[in-house]
Amino acid sequence: MDEPKINVGICDGYPEIRGRLNGVYRTNGLSLSGEFTARPREGAIGLYDAFDREVLRTREIHLLAEGKGTFALHEVTIGVRFHWERREDQTFSGDLTFLPSGEGTLAAVNEISVEEYLMSVVSSEMSGEAPYAFLKAHAIASRSWLVAMLSRGRGEKGNGQETVIRREGEVVRWYDREDHALFDVCADDHCQRYQGISGRVSGRAAEAVRETQGVFLIHEGKICDARYHKACGGMTENFATCWEEISVPYLSHVSDSARPHPPVRTEGDAERWILSCPDVFCHTQDQGLIRRILPAFDRETADFSRWQVSYRREELEEILREKSGIDFGVLHKLVPLERGPSGRIRLLRIEGSKARVAVGKELEIRRWLSPSHLYSSAFIVSTTRDPSGMPTRFTLFGAGWGHGVGLCQIGAAVMAEKGYTAEEILRHYFRGAAQVKRY
Repeated sequence: MDEPKINVGICDGYPEIRGRLNGVYRTNGLSLSGEFTARPREGAIGLYDAFDREVLRTREIHLLAEGKGTFALHEVTIGVRFHWERREDQTFSGDLTFLPSGEGTLAAVNEISVEEYLMSVVSSEMSGEAPYAFLKAHAIASRSWLVAMLSRGRGEKGNGQETVIRREGEVVRWYDREDHALFDVCADDHCQRYQGISGRVSGRAAEAVRETQGVFLIHEGKICDARYHKACGGMTENFATCWEEISVPYLSHVSDSARPHPPVRTEGDAERWILSCPDVFCHTQDQGLIRRILPAFDRETADFSRWQVSYRREELEEILREKSGIDFGVLHKLVPLERGPSGRIRLLRIEGSKARVAVGKELEIRRWLSPSHLYSSAFIVSTTRDPSGMPTRFTLFGAGWGHGVGLCQIGAAVMAEKGYTAEEILRHYFRGAAQVKRY
């Protein structure tokens, strides 16, 4: 196979996009550079210069870099709907396209080669100063996920992003990643973080991508859908806990340690596991290593292995009303009905005076129980009651950060720091997958 090129959606649904062309870009016989603003205009897109003069108006605008040109986009939102959401200016290489994306909004799309894209992904997902073996392992996993997704998704854009199963008293929803109609992948956590080249891409990350160029994880002849997350909390999760009800052998439960831990099977197991401090890779207390492996905004999440959140009953009632659209009335109970082997809840019953609903899967549970997202759905519930037995506070004690499936990023970085090779790291998290060079 040849190295693919991909279209990455950096911004989508914006009423206007501002930026700067660093170098010469060509479009419609024009040579452009400097500050610009793109806006929807009467069924087309207008491109305006630094003095707000219209330079071009057409249905789609394709800006082709001349030579090694780069472009900057101002106030790009990252971490959309997660607890670290913010805006920042970002710089990219490659070509830039503006497309209409909705009523009065537009998208900015970057066309770039897979290997150049991965240099930014590896440095955006984690720090480019992380241990070298980890950077290589991440490059192979990210490349595998991307090309596996492209092979499923191209020609089927707009399908399969959100699956909802509604039964009496039950809402089960999961989200997959082949939902972008205008581009192959987005630049945020929904797909893979791709936060540009300025100040992020280290020489070591670029070298890790070059050294593993064209290498994929393969299972039964197919490129692996190699998923990953920030911190498993001590055990990774099965694919079906988070997405479709199928078995994916290389995305199955493993212990995040050299010594195996028994899977969670009962609520008693879950309580013992979540309240413990297990000897696992991602439960590191080495703050120097954390500073080396995590980007600055990820380091704001201090307690990623074991965490807790506490809500007044009325506060959680309001969150549930806003996030689910259901008025539960006075909240009585949160009851885990099904868990995966890492302790992540896949079905949770919420009981109130006006409604009783079971919700799943793990991401939907995390969304319903937080103004943004819970770190994970691996939690137990402690309820404080007044003398009459009425709940007054719900405290969640949790483990891990993210869905827990596949490679545990912090665990893998700690493995690399301990001397494991990239090949050993990938064999640990993706059981039964081989590493094969395809281009």
